Amino acid sequence: MRRALIVWGGWDGHQPKEVAELFRKTLEKENFEVEVSDTLEAFADAEKLMGLDLIVPVWTMGKIEQAWVNNVSAAVQAGVGLAGCHGGMCDSFRENVDWQFMTGGQWVAHPGNDGVEYTVNIKAGSSPLTEGIDDFAVKSEQYYLHVDPAVEVLATTRFPTAPGPHSLNKAVDMPVVWTKRWGVGRVYYNSLGHQANIIEMPVVTELMRRGFLWCADGKAAASGSQSSGAYTGMADSQL
Repeated sequence: MRRALIVWGGWDGHQPKEVAELFRKTLEKENFEVEVSDTLEAFADAEKLMGLDLIVPVWTMGKIEQAWVNNVSAAVQAGVGLAGCHGGMCDSFRENVDWQFMTGGQWVAHPGNDGVEYTVNIKAGSSPLTEGIDDFAVKSEQYYLHVDPAVEVLATTRFPTAPGPHSLNKAVDMPVVWTKRWGVGRVYYNSLGHQANIIEMPVVTELMRRGFLWCADGKAAASGSQSSGAYTGMADSQL
């Protein structure tokens, strides 16, 4: 049985406890043994992290011990997957550039705040992680991020939508979903998920499910074992 660790906390506005619970249910349906922790001390045991298949941070802002970031980084480099969403992964520790380098990006703004209506554009054929999923609309925060140019972008959204000081710049397609490698480990990020109701959207739940499974397969893939392939798409009617 694959093992996952979900660590939640930080700013309550992102409903980290509720999001962590949704992620726990998704992973348990996929036969993971899931540990859920509400303390960053969960990252203190380097040996335990090495024994996992997947780490899911759900922690917005705050500060973290550098040694704990180093532990997570070492585990991912060795093949443990790292997957998360919204501010729970890419606005976790604003002062820690090592965390940002590992995860692939950092939130800097959400023009218009919550309630912006925008489209998530799937990059067709870019990855089996998005196979069978079409562009979709969402009403939430539209994240503007500083993004690692090494990531593989799987979905984008067009800026500007809401007015702001950025509006006179040319239009840009901001990454929404991406993957990257950290050592031999797999990293997955989805900027959706301001609150639990967004994660509960069937298409977002499915994107996260596929990301979790792809990341958790990283150890086996790195060792030459066959991937489970369990992220294969759901029926169009379910999205």
